[in-house]
Amino acid sequence: MSRVLPVLVLIGITIFTLVTVLQSSRTAVRHLPRWLWFVLVLIIPALGCAAWWIFGRPLTGPDDVPPRPAAPDDDPDFLRGL
Repeated sequence: MSRVLPVLVLIGITIFTLVTVLQSSRTAVRHLPRWLWFVLVLIIPALGCAAWWIFGRPLTGPDDVPPRPAAPDDDPDFLRGL
């Protein structure tokens, strides 16, 4: 069992990474085209997965979404409707 577990973990991480590569937009992927990332992860799973998560995945974060007001009295649209 101790020999099988690392292989199963690598297979799981590789499948998860391949799905993530396919779901990412073509313009947001960094450094290489999306199809090349897919091939890299497929051919060299451990190194390809690490490279994708460090260098290739799109950078998205909380800066992309404008912050929501904390309370109704902080919301200008709500105050306009009063």
